[in-house]
Amino acid sequence: MSGPAENIDELADEYVLGLLDGDAHARVEARIESNVALRAAVAASRERFLALDLLGHPATEADGLWDRIASGLDGATQAQTPVHSGTAPANDNREKAWRWTALAGMAASLLLAIGLGYSLMVRPEPQVVAVLLNAAGEPLVLVEDFGNASARITPLAEFDVPKGRIMQVWTLPSKEMGPISLGLLPQSQTMTLDGPDLPQPQEAQLYEITIEQAGGSPTGRPTGPILVKGFARHPR
Repeated sequence: MSGPAENIDELADEYVLGLLDGDAHARVEARIESNVALRAAVAASRERFLALDLLGHPATEADGLWDRIASGLDGATQAQTPVHSGTAPANDNREKAWRWTALAGMAASLLLAIGLGYSLMVRPEPQVVAVLLNAAGEPLVLVEDFGNASARITPLAEFDVPKGRIMQVWTLPSKEMGPISLGLLPQSQTMTLDGPDLPQPQEAQLYEITIEQAGGSPTGRPTGPILVKGFARHPR
């Protein structure tokens, strides 16, 4: 009997968020080298969680910080005066300060959790996905078409584009419409392109990337050599 099917998207999210233990993290890193689907899922997860990375700035704690925090906690505990015969402590500012600090920390954690949950809930799902191959049959680009005039392009390798040239992404909604540009890809990095309004993407729809002159094809049709191409599939 086989085990439950693996959810690659969830695994990629856990890997990117650092939720895996050491052994699991190492196994995923090893698989990324040879598993195209997992590599694409990790790239997509990094793109989704980029906004969270930008919220904070890396910093290192000052020398003795944790010792001072521990001493402060001990001092706060000792400074709490028990209430006897209805008499309040003479000065409860320290207690109030720690209470507000704790509440502020809880509020910050809650806001971060809400923001993360909201970003995951509103994340659009692609209507179709296409893996674009080069002439040697190597998978080099992942296309996720959301069917709302936008498509996310995730290069899985670096492309050497000649100076004065640019990559242009195309799709073929139908033979009658001919190839339509989804936009330009200036460099090998994940980008969401806002293209023209098109019919809903279909199974086996063609996607390709060509090398065009700076600014894109002058004719509105592919004119340069084909870099990669592939056909769409409905995600499962």
